[in-house]
Amino acid sequence: MLDVRRRNKRLFYVFLLPSNVLPILWIVNGFRRMTMKSENIGYVYLIGAGPGDPGLITLKGRECIARADVILYDYLAHKELLSFARSDAELIYAGKVGGAHNREQWQINDMLVERAQLGRVVARLKGGDPFIFGRGGEECEALVAAGIPFEIVPGVTAAMGAAAYAGIPLTHRDFTTSVCFVTGHESSGKEVSGINWEQLSLGNGTLAFYMGMKNLSQITANLIVHGRSSQTPVALVRWGTRPEQDVLTGTLADIAEKAHKEGFKAPAVIIVGEVVRLRDKLRWFDTRPLFGKRILVTRATDQAGVFSRLLEGYGAQVLECPTIVVTPPVSFADLDQALRSLKIYDWVIFTSVNGVQYFFERLSELGLDSRALGSCRIAAVGSKTSEALARHGIRPDLLPSGFHAEGVVAKFAELDVAGQKALYPKADRARDVIPRGLAELGMQVVAPVAYRTAIPDTISAEALDALEERWVDCVTFTSSSTVTNLTELLGENRLIHLLQGVAVASIGPVTSATCRELGLQVDMEPEKSTVEALTEVIVAHYSSR
Repeated sequence: MLDVRRRNKRLFYVFLLPSNVLPILWIVNGFRRMTMKSENIGYVYLIGAGPGDPGLITLKGRECIARADVILYDYLAHKELLSFARSDAELIYAGKVGGAHNREQWQINDMLVERAQLGRVVARLKGGDPFIFGRGGEECEALVAAGIPFEIVPGVTAAMGAAAYAGIPLTHRDFTTSVCFVTGHESSGKEVSGINWEQLSLGNGTLAFYMGMKNLSQITANLIVHGRSSQTPVALVRWGTRPEQDVLTGTLADIAEKAHKEGFKAPAVIIVGEVVRLRDKLRWFDTRPLFGKRILVTRATDQAGVFSRLLEGYGAQVLECPTIVVTPPVSFADLDQALRSLKIYDWVIFTSVNGVQYFFERLSELGLDSRALGSCRIAAVGSKTSEALARHGIRPDLLPSGFHAEGVVAKFAELDVAGQKALYPKADRARDVIPRGLAELGMQVVAPVAYRTAIPDTISAEALDALEERWVDCVTFTSSSTVTNLTELLGENRLIHLLQGVAVASIGPVTSATCRELGLQVDMEPEKSTVEALTEVIVAHYSSR
């Protein structure tokens, strides 16, 4: 619609657009502003990584990490967040080495500018929130001076996260209606403190000191001298929101002495105020059944995450030690031949998620999909394998109650299968229980290798150190291969030595038998061979103690 208006004897033509069009124009213009940059100028995201728990990263922060060409990350940013990065992203550590800063702030500023001037998208990953004692303001000033466009992605600041996970509300209507974030480590160049100790001390608001452990005695003394009661409750929260979180409580009068006796060190947040009294009532994080338990997970890297998250959900501190690497077979020739002639098979048998994955990936490579299975009936071992098939729109016709190969043979023995033909895409190291057992029932079984399971070149240094330092409480085995591979990586005698006093959790009878053959005592074994059931039996084991 066109509206003609007259001002000062001049005609103005005004286009009146429907209201529903305007938001679209705003979005388009906003996108143009984001993308209108010189070919030689990149973009910088300053992202708050949160206080430690990787689950506290914002959705936007995760998305920015995923699109970045360069990631510059801090000491307190959880390493798991780097798993969201592209495989070709440049990773630069800007944290601490040996307790000292790896790079000075001016060097970090220069790197941000330099990478952006090369046209890169840079994610600056900072612990907590960039604008709360994160020096994000200084980095932004450097970017502005260089003409670099940037964006701030807020994060959960340390005091908020640590207090919440310690069961301490920073504000509460019955105690205080204010909270103050204070630096416990002022710039060394200051001749006079910028902290108004009298104002902080005379109020009843909650105080949260950052980076103050080295100055804990001076902080408590200043508060008492300027009017705070010496009996004011104090909590020190170290590694807040992480499985290794540690909390020490006391009063302004005695917390410094307690911290010295306990060897309580940074990184920690100091929380001062009456709200600390609520911790005994509201604590939740460190009362979970596996809190403080250090558990070694030996699954393959691409499968360990689900199990690790289950254990961490109960408070465990998980150390992943992959003992299996899953790779394609040396040749797909045998599998391809079987896939091209699926119509001749009566059954297709899947015994693992990996088998399903490689089967359908190869089917797609040949230009086929689930329809190629035609009239084939499907057998699956385990609920996870069944779930993987469901993602391809397939429901198993036969699902043994057991979670091992023997259960497959037993289930087929209930059917009249003599003369039928089965395709069994397997791992290169799979036992011959299924082919041999079905052959005895009169079935013809074709078993091409769909994937290989190999042993990593070395055990991770972190896992080895943990075992040698007697840091591990429990080791988990989710297949016989995880047991035999760890044995091969360590050596049989060394394995027995390092696992002395370590509880062994096995996923099922076959894996347990392998453990016992190698001289290990199995302490936990679930009735169902799933990681969920294994998690439950581990929780029950430690809860009973």
